[in-house]
Amino acid sequence: MQHDLETRAASSDHAELRLWLRLLTCTSLIENHIRNCLRVQFDCTLPRFDLMAQLAREPQGMRMGDLSARLMVSNGNVTAIANQLEKEGLILRKVSSEDRRTTFLRLSAKGRRQFDKMAAAHETWLQDMFSSMPKGNQKELYTLLADLKQTALSASRL
Repeated sequence: MQHDLETRAASSDHAELRLWLRLLTCTSLIENHIRNCLRVQFDCTLPRFDLMAQLAREPQGMRMGDLSARLMVSNGNVTAIANQLEKEGLILRKVSSEDRRTTFLRLSAKGRRQFDKMAAAHETWLQDMFSSMPKGNQKELYTLLADLKQTALSASRL
């Protein structure tokens, strides 16, 4: 028997708890698969990929503080990853001329090429992972998760 987060629930537990654990399990399974693929095929971690993905969306660059906020991690986490990526020539760092305390990061040409390869593979991994789920079910799940997201956002404002 496979043990995952969902196996913590008993059939007598309330439906909301079982749903929560099923969502966590699905998220963990997908994330672990992506982490493994990144590691094996690109010797890359998910945090590095996520940072590069954010920079790929902002070709002019991003302030490190904005990047931390978007990734929902500390400035220290972004700094540590940025230092590694800069050392490898994958990102460029520029101090703001208006405020020397502000640093901008952007992908280098080498970083863009590497990220484009990883992003294409990432898309394929997800497509492969969901390929056995009928498209109609995918669409329905997407809609249901939008409802769940709105419910969670409303509850978090209380």
